[in-house]
Amino acid sequence: MQLCTQDLVSPETVLKSPSVLSGERSALAAEVLRLSGRLRLQVHGESMLPTIWPRATVEIASCSVADVKAGEVVLAMRDGRLFLHRFLGRRRDGFVLQGDSMPGPDLLFHDEACIGKLVNGSVAPAHDVFAVRLLYRVIGCVLCHCGPLRRVALNLHLRWEKWRQVRQGMASRTVRLEA
Repeated sequence: MQLCTQDLVSPETVLKSPSVLSGERSALAAEVLRLSGRLRLQVHGESMLPTIWPRATVEIASCSVADVKAGEVVLAMRDGRLFLHRFLGRRRDGFVLQGDSMPGPDLLFHDEACIGKLVNGSVAPAHDVFAVRLLYRVIGCVLCHCGPLRRVALNLHLRWEKWRQVRQGMASRTVRLEA
């Protein structure tokens, strides 16, 4: 596989390439994060609804599991797959993650699987207030167990994003005429 330096400047471009197999994309993302300390990528899964929506762009900072606190969103890699899930805590043999809209925690990750944590991106508001955390957890559970409602939420979100993009495009093209 041949890469251009231009591709490495924008890792999300490389990661979206259909010619690169999923395991290779994950390995490439992990290597870019290790070398540069930061990585921007586009999320494709639904496991972190309503906190992180599909097609959201997030920024990940390289870190070890020792740098992560409970409640933070962590990027971990196992079997050639990347997992961007919430950190639940450390165990004797590793650490545990869980997606916000998943019914249960992931299998135990080894400490070396932690490659970074979320620093910013197109995500829902911060979970600093207990009521907000509780509301997001309830919404996540409902979206986990109710497929039709999940599809409606995803469609509404997609329409909202398209409308927002059109609106931003119109605002950037607005010309002011002054007399």
